[in-house]
Amino acid sequence: MTTDAILIVDDDEDILTAGKLLLKRHFSQVDTCANPGDIPEKMRATDYAAILLDMNFGPGASSGEEGLFWLDNILQLDPDAVVVLITAHGGVDTAVEAMKLGATDFISKPWQNEKLVATLSAGAKLRQSRSEATQLKQANTALIEAASQPLLGESQAMQRVIQLIERTAPTEANVLLLGENGTGKELAARAIHQASDRRGEVFITVDVGAIPESLFESEIFGHVKGAFTDAKEDKVGRLQAAAGGTLFLDEIGNLPLHLQPKLLSVLEQRKVQPLGSNKLIDIDVRVIAATNMPRTQLTSEDVFRQDLLFRLNTVEIELPPLRDRKDDIATIAKYYIDYYSTKYKRPIKELSEDALDAMLAYNWPGNIRALRHAIERAVILATSDRLDAADLALMASPPVAAAQQPSEVPVDGDLNLQRLEKAAIQEALTRHRYNISHAAKELGLTRAALYRRMEKHGL
Repeated sequence: MTTDAILIVDDDEDILTAGKLLLKRHFSQVDTCANPGDIPEKMRATDYAAILLDMNFGPGASSGEEGLFWLDNILQLDPDAVVVLITAHGGVDTAVEAMKLGATDFISKPWQNEKLVATLSAGAKLRQSRSEATQLKQANTALIEAASQPLLGESQAMQRVIQLIERTAPTEANVLLLGENGTGKELAARAIHQASDRRGEVFITVDVGAIPESLFESEIFGHVKGAFTDAKEDKVGRLQAAAGGTLFLDEIGNLPLHLQPKLLSVLEQRKVQPLGSNKLIDIDVRVIAATNMPRTQLTSEDVFRQDLLFRLNTVEIELPPLRDRKDDIATIAKYYIDYYSTKYKRPIKELSEDALDAMLAYNWPGNIRALRHAIERAVILATSDRLDAADLALMASPPVAAAQQPSEVPVDGDLNLQRLEKAAIQEALTRHRYNISHAAKELGLTRAALYRRMEKHGL
């Protein structure tokens, strides 16, 4: 994504050339387009900070109708797009009307260079603000959605978890959540936050495994302007941003050994020192950490500092895998059937006996996340008012012990890329006991890319 790219749309080659020569000194990318029909393709390829759009195309055109038509098309493709119109002096009234329809500003021909640069620079800042507002709204919606999802389960294993959360939440104790991927560790963290005295304050999630080592201190502790080459302004770290609330450190087991003492020092002193600063800042934050790392690994000094572990696990709560709480499968399935039927405006589905039997027989290596995905897909694709086993598309479960005996990816002469990719992903997940970070690293993917491929292949 290019954040300060400009697109000029005009059928006059002289205008395109002049505009590009002027604007390339002020913006990193300036694209030109003589045929407005190419606008959609260019917008799909590049996220433009502003689009400079002529009002008229073709010899003798002066009504501005074509400009209004393409303005509407642009805003349908991207409601947050910033469109600056190019118009002759006689078309000012039409340009003003276009602004009522969503255009940001207009420039009269022949333009003044300083005016054009200033208008597009202001437009680029407006675009950035709109994008940030949209991202904030989406993030807030996702947080509300996630927080509204309860911890489901009547099994003894889940009742023990819920009781521990109820007893722990009102305290200020740090909590360490253990469990395989997809067992609901973030939901448990949110439940602790919502039941605590900090419920009215911020809940900030940090995926430790997704932060590059070189950026960890900047992201968590913050930095001041000039602390390093790209530090062009002060940045508040996540520990400060979570002031008064809760900081959830997900995948804490992936924190490299050499960075662990720095986090330990902050948690012990309850003070943080941003990079490049000599000032210690008091922090008031509750830390909840989570990892899918087995306890046997976590207690190894070669992997995780035990003094940091003791600091994080004042209370330790282990979320059971779904295969150990199969009494809860029907309840969880019903919840997500109702949820996705409402979300996708589909009739509420019933779960057939053969579908429930198939779910109970499945090992669920991806746990609740995998069950949720299977239900979502089934609700979307099912053609009747009942969800059958075939709708769930569950493959035969690999034995749980298979994680200790990795098998080679079967090829058997099959060169189909889709099947090879699926087999490779399944092998990596099995080999690493469904540790997404480790599997993604072996496959040469990011965690997000691996999740997308798992979803594509129904894993």
